[in-house]
Amino acid sequence: MAKYCINCGSEMEDAQKFCPSCGANQDGTNMQSTNSEAKSKMAAGLLGLFLGAWGIHNFYLGNTGRGVAQIIVTLVTCGIGGLWGFIEGIMILTGSISTDANGVPLKD
Repeated sequence: MAKYCINCGSEMEDAQKFCPSCGANQDGTNMQSTNSEAKSKMAAGLLGLFLGAWGIHNFYLGNTGRGVAQIIVTLVTCGIGGLWGFIEGIMILTGSISTDANGVPLKD
């Protein structure tokens, strides 16, 4: 059974608390305009591009386990694993990754 956003009507996954299209919390409040804790998409993307090998962008977004894994992979592969973070930085900037670890949409 599909779930739809109460604000814009976009189709959502059942587990999502916030609409990926408009950012509306499904209890009726708009998280993009009212949540001061929303992370910056630009900041996360640039951290991924320039410090992605060390997982800094994932720590910023609250994904500490993934951040630690990126540090380990980078060290074990003598830096080659840093491409993982660089690619995630590009994905954040292009919108492929659009939420933080809590499911809150990234703000522009």
